[in-house]
Formats: sequence, C-alpha cells, structure tokens
Amino acid sequence: MDERAALSLLEGELEAAGDDAAVVDDLVITTDMLHERTDFPTGTTRYTAGWRAVGASLSDVAAMGADATAAVAAYAAPEFDRDELLAFVRGARDVCDRVDATYVGGDLDGHSEFTVSTTAVGRSDDPVRRSGAEPGDLLCVTGTLGRSAAGLELFERSARDDAGSDEDSIVERANELFRFEPRVEAGAALAPHATAMMDSSDGLARSLHQLAEASDCGFAVDSEAVPVAEALSELADDEGTDAEPLERAITFGEDFELVVTLPESALETVRAAIDVELSAIGSVTEPVEGITMDGEKLPDRGYTHGT
Repeated sequence: MDERAALSLLEGELEAAGDDAAVVDDLVITTDMLHERTDFPTGTTRYTAGWRAVGASLSDVAAMGADATAAVAAYAAPEFDRDELLAFVRGARDVCDRVDATYVGGDLDGHSEFTVSTTAVGRSDDPVRRSGAEPGDLLCVTGTLGRSAAGLELFERSARDDAGSDEDSIVERANELFRFEPRVEAGAALAPHATAMMDSSDGLARSLHQLAEASDCGFAVDSEAVPVAEALSELADDEGTDAEPLERAITFGEDFELVVTLPESALETVRAAIDVELSAIGSVTEPVEGITMDGEKLPDRGYTHGT
C-alpha cells in the first residue's frame, strides 16, 4: 500500500481527515515527517533542514487560511552534533519568526537516519477547506512553481565530479532555494474570499486532482499562465532543454505555494492585500470536463512521500 492508498484508508476511518490540517474548535493542527534519504539531499545544511521541516507544517496551516501560532519538532539522528543541532533549531526558529509564530522546542531521539517530525498549530474561526470550489471560480497559485526542483538539481550538480571550484556556491544557492517562505500571511488574506485551498507540496498537477475530488469539480489550466520559477528556467537553459521547466514545475512538488479557487470578482482585492504574486492560471469547470491543461488531459502525477 502506497502513501495515497493509506491516506484514503484513513479518511474512511477519521471523519476530520482530508484537508491540509485538522480543525478542533478554532484550533488548526498539522504534523509532518521528513527523512534524510528522501527529503534532504546531500549538501542540505541542518539550518535549511530546520527551516524546511518546520516550514512544511506551517504551510499546511497557511493552506487552511489560519494564523500560525507555534511549532515543535522531534529531531532524531545517529548522534547529536552540537553545531548541527543548534543550526537546526535556529533554522526552525527563523522560519517561525518569518510568519509571526513561535518555535517552542520538541524532542530528541536516536535514529539510524536523520529524521524530523514537526507539528504546527494555528487558529482560525473559519478555515478554508478543499471542498468548496465551484464551476466558474478562478484557479490561482501564489509565488512561482519549480523552486524546489531547481534546488534539487543544484544539489545534484554539486555532487558531480565536474562541480569543481563552484561546488560551494552551488550548494549555497541550493540551500537558499530550499528555504521557502510559508504563505501564512497570504493564506489569511485569501481566506475570506477563497472557496477552496491547499498547498502545492505534492505538485500542482496532483493538487488539482486532490481538489477536484474534494470539490467534485474539474479544472482547465492555461500553461502559459503557470508561473515557473526563474531558477528552474535558467537551469533548463543551461542544459539546452525546452519543455522540461513547465513539466517539472507542475509535477515535482515541494514548493509549498498555495493553490486556491476564488470568485473572479475577488481577484484584484486579494492581490492588493498580499505581498506575493497571485497568478490566475485557469478556472474551475464541471466535473465531467475533468482536469485539463491547454485542452489536454492533465495526468495525476506528483510527489509521493517515501519514494
């Protein structure tokens, strides 16, 4: 049973499952687990790991349109290196500071592989679910897509024999790309207008399939409107490819941007209220029309945890 099958199984057992976070009264709670083998490429600093791990949970809070309150992390490793542990905590604390939340500690444990389990807490009187999209709504995304894909490519380049004297600068840039900003402020501004919302941690294509299932709708995407991260396009130019940036941008995942539907009349109001670009990339359609990009079926492909 893969991750998605396991999630489907649990949704049948747990009434509150199915959104980016659980809601208890006005409390929003979410948890994530990341592993060195699958989530932290060689060259990822512990500072970046702390930022990215805690940021992933804060992104789930953002996807509910909630204000972030606090986060904790359980840190497990074969041994506790002083500098690595302090760097991790500083990264976790800094990403919390970025969204006006507080990092309040966690737990330590020995483990054969560096592993982090994080939990974030937020508050919302009216959280945004994945299930409210209506035909005619606009489909929008915050920021750009493909940032993490570009970061991974740079980590891989730094590990190759031909990296040479550029290795340190390549690794530094890769770490910078891996330190994304959770869209908590944007999520809260979108919440009064959004009909459905989630984050893009599994990739745009997969997120649309998840939203479509929850809202019983379809989506029509305009590929030219999809905001591809400049770093990813630049790397593709270096390799001499043409179509890869868009493909990677919509399927790689791990960008932690918001994927949101809202009435067209709300678009400019929301754009004026947030400090990140909001791109209208398509529209919500009737479920019978399926999920398409430029009129062609958009397959359900994206990031799968544990692979």
